[in-house]
Amino acid sequence: MLGELYPFAPGTMAIGRLDENSEGLLLLTTDGQTSAAISSGMVEKEYYTQLKGVPTEETLQQVSNGVDISISGKQYRTKICTVNRLDTIPVFTFPPKRVHTPNHGPTSWVSVTLREGKYRQVRKMLAVVGHPVVRLVRVRIGKIRLGDMAVGEVREVPELDY
Repeated sequence: MLGELYPFAPGTMAIGRLDENSEGLLLLTTDGQTSAAISSGMVEKEYYTQLKGVPTEETLQQVSNGVDISISGKQYRTKICTVNRLDTIPVFTFPPKRVHTPNHGPTSWVSVTLREGKYRQVRKMLAVVGHPVVRLVRVRIGKIRLGDMAVGEVREVPELDY
């Protein structure tokens, strides 16, 4: 499927993953060491998330300190991360996959920055504190930012400095 978007070199692999309802930055590489370093927890990943409702500062701190979620049927305590309220609604060059209408209740935006990346982790962390994710966009991996990239746009980046 990647080859349908761009003529990638043989052996090109995605670093990390985005589930079908998530959007944003995805890095591709032919370097297994780079992939391993980013996936190992050495590199920060930042997500902008639109939530149902408006969490309190205490709730955001609770998520920051780690919460218990289920991973493959086993309880897992998430590592410390950074969760900050976004004062302005982020603007992306691509429309949301799903639209949340005001009659579904208020929403808010937060930034979540973490080093781990368990399956659907950000969604699970926020749902467990009562604020399901409406939209999730990965905006940064290490020092590489999504910026104003469009859907399907490919940019070559220099050797990663993570």
